[in-house]
Amino acid sequence: MTIGSDYPSPVTVNGYSCKNCTDVDYAKKHIDPAHPKDGPYGIDAKSDPAHPKDTPAVIFSGQLAALASTLGPSAIPAAAPQRRLDVTA
Repeated sequence: MTIGSDYPSPVTVNGYSCKNCTDVDYAKKHIDPAHPKDGPYGIDAKSDPAHPKDTPAVIFSGQLAALASTLGPSAIPAAAPQRRLDVTA
């Protein structure tokens, strides 16, 4: 393998998708190759201005975008209370 070349298909190391040897080295140290300035396990993520903060996990488009904007976050139903089951008998 040539030094500095890209892999023909991404490999996964410690849960991170790696495209080249540098990404693999970062992933072996538990550093996200997409955000290497975040440090191991993302400990410096809050101080990195390039890292997105408070972005929604899902952004609706088309008909759902109009529905989501009219309903707002209050339309999300509250979680049902937890029920307990006694299995000691």
